[in-house]
Amino acid sequence: MAPDVESEPAPLLVNKGKDKARDATERTPLLQSGSSSSVRTQDPRPPAQRRIGLRLVYIFLITTLICICALAIIVILAWSYSSRASDMSPEDILHKALIVQGPDRVDVLNVSFSDGIWVNVEGSIGLDAGAAVGINSDPGDGFLDKIWKSLGRWGVRNLDNVSVWTSTINITTRSDPPVFLASVDIPPFQIPLTVDPPADHTWLQHISAPVLIKPTSRTSDLLHFAQDSWRNGQVMVNTEVTTVDVRGGELSTSSWKRRLHRRLSDVETALSLKVPALPGFPHPGRHTPIPPLADLVTLRSFELANEAEKLILQAVATIVDPAPTKFSITTPTFPFVVSLLSDSSSPIPIASVQTDPFRLTHPNITLDISGYVLPLPPDAFPALSAFLSHYLAARSNPISISTPLIPDLTIEATFPAPSPKPQILRNVTIHDMKIKPGNSFLASGTILAHVILPKGMNIDLNVQRVLPDVLVFDGEVPDDVHIGIPPVQPLPDPLPEGAFGHIRPDDWLKARCVSIEHDEEAGSSYAVSAKIVDVPLEVLPGRQKEFSNFVTKIVFGTGAVAGILGTAAVGVDVRGIPTQGRGSSNGMELNGLPFRGSVKVGKGSLFRPAAFGTTENWRNAWRKFIPRHHLP
Repeated sequence: MAPDVESEPAPLLVNKGKDKARDATERTPLLQSGSSSSVRTQDPRPPAQRRIGLRLVYIFLITTLICICALAIIVILAWSYSSRASDMSPEDILHKALIVQGPDRVDVLNVSFSDGIWVNVEGSIGLDAGAAVGINSDPGDGFLDKIWKSLGRWGVRNLDNVSVWTSTINITTRSDPPVFLASVDIPPFQIPLTVDPPADHTWLQHISAPVLIKPTSRTSDLLHFAQDSWRNGQVMVNTEVTTVDVRGGELSTSSWKRRLHRRLSDVETALSLKVPALPGFPHPGRHTPIPPLADLVTLRSFELANEAEKLILQAVATIVDPAPTKFSITTPTFPFVVSLLSDSSSPIPIASVQTDPFRLTHPNITLDISGYVLPLPPDAFPALSAFLSHYLAARSNPISISTPLIPDLTIEATFPAPSPKPQILRNVTIHDMKIKPGNSFLASGTILAHVILPKGMNIDLNVQRVLPDVLVFDGEVPDDVHIGIPPVQPLPDPLPEGAFGHIRPDDWLKARCVSIEHDEEAGSSYAVSAKIVDVPLEVLPGRQKEFSNFVTKIVFGTGAVAGILGTAAVGVDVRGIPTQGRGSSNGMELNGLPFRGSVKVGKGSLFRPAAFGTTENWRNAWRKFIPRHHLP
């Protein structure tokens, strides 16, 4: 080890100055680490850098303090506004903040008695959140109020929308006890929020949603409610919702806004809506009843025709459009059943019809109706005969309308009379009329007439029998003389001027029927003939003089014209009206069909039967009706 010890001094001695400097430099950190505290706190950075660092610390602290204060303010604001919103009742929100415009359009998608009515509703909706929580601008606001409200408005604008989920909405009357009217199911929807909204509602958001409506099966309750609402001029109902879930933000997004959540349970709200004045309707309220359906519906055209062994019908009707001009609705096909009403029986279903899809048009809605006559039981033909007889006599008929979509709903209406009154029997005359005396006068001949159905009634029928009831006049029937409402028996009182005789067979006369051409202003047309043989000609009470004058014209003149006026019953068989069930039917009978015409009666019409034998006997038979000096 000696060589190692001895070798150290040499370099120290040779490099003494340089080593001392090197040692000082290399050992400085070691010496400083053991030096006094004044040496340790010395900052090696320049003074400018130290000032920047201090400023950053100050800025960070101040910013943190501001953020804490802002967060505290926001929390206080949120708590304040949330507290206000939580304290608001659903009635306050509905009446003060929620604005609904419309519905502007309703499309009926599907109607089912079991499933309800699906409709797509379009309208506009919005929530004035500023009114709800009291942050809308007010000219009387102070400085702090303005700041406070402006922060609230900023928060609403950032929230922008709320999304709403509801359970089934039950609607009941406000009576005691309440009466259930309908339930409504709506999908989740979102409502835009606003503050300081403009007055023109341009800020409202368009909404379109399918809605399921299930009305009560007791349609009488609905009709009664509608009548009461119209009389009072207000629709007053209660709505009940089990749960209402409201969350911030839109339906399709997920963000911090979803944390704003409020859930309501067992929400009950009273709603009162004023019934608006409807075009074509009397003013609602004032205890005015709803006008009957017959006053609102006009039958524009009605057609019957045979098709493939069926009797089909087409009709066009108009109904007053009560909706606002901007409201639109589309519907699918609606089926209905039309029944005849009779005092002696229950309603008789006679036709199955349906309406084509329609839209609202002002001032009236046009309904295109098509259908067919249903199979009828034999005991239904008298009611059908009465219906057609009244219609052809220009008299209205009571009917009922029902729909399989709502089995409990039946509406009584009136099938309107045609205008002008149709003239069914035309060109009526008695061909080859003969009168013979005896214990009573007997008439014979062939009744000829044209049966012209009203325009639109293009049906195949066969007139099988007729039963005339005729007044006979000396000369043409005066224009101002009309037959009254049938039956003619008893005789009209007073008797028409110029009438002297009455002919009415005791039983139906067998008839022949042949189809003839008809013009465009009429329906099916037929030529009908029926023979009368020795039918009593009754001289009307107090009219022997008129009869005598008539016979005198025949005997001493070239003949005479006899006017005829009366009504006829016609038994017809209509092809295309199917029957059902057992039993027989004599078809339809059209009663009280009025007619007028004339008959040319010549000398040969006063024939002498073989039973009278000589001319003297014939003259004696007529003598009691004709003055003696008139007889040859």
